[in-house]
Amino acid sequence: MRQASAADSAALAVVAAATFPLACPPHTTDEAKASFIAANLMPNNFDDYLADPARELFLAEVGGEAVGYTMLVVGEPQDPDVVAAITLRPSAELSKCYVMPGHHGAGIASLLMSATLDAARARGAAGIWLGVNEENERAQAFYEKSGFAKVGRKRFLVGERWEEDFVMERGISAPESSYAG
Repeated sequence: MRQASAADSAALAVVAAATFPLACPPHTTDEAKASFIAANLMPNNFDDYLADPARELFLAEVGGEAVGYTMLVVGEPQDPDVVAAITLRPSAELSKCYVMPGHHGAGIASLLMSATLDAARARGAAGIWLGVNEENERAQAFYEKSGFAKVGRKRFLVGERWEEDFVMERGISAPESSYAG
């Protein structure tokens, strides 16, 4: 597990394309998933994300193969529903947290979460928030285990359909790990 670099855009895009559909509710069409991936999760998108000083991405690898990633976005949220829901400032967003299916339950998501929380803390965030689909119970359970609590709702556009997300937030206090980057 390490901080991602500009050389990782293609690997991040492969993981994103494989994992994003897993977080979508069953009614999300294949066309909507493909459209979202094409617009937001291609190598050129990751080039931009990695070049953005407000973002940090972490990459998990097993045997040299990318198997998971997280994306931290530091700064005040732009979504008015999120602004109204979160209470801890300054804030950061856990924008992405995905692990390839064959590696679920291996502790990879927890390692990625610890590194991301440590990075948010190092950037001066008092709290971190995320959006998770209301139907994604597995992810909600993981986030609750990681100290997040539901604080509100927001909408998330996939294809032409608005999905309902929970907004979850947690404070950032003592270090989560000894991860040093």
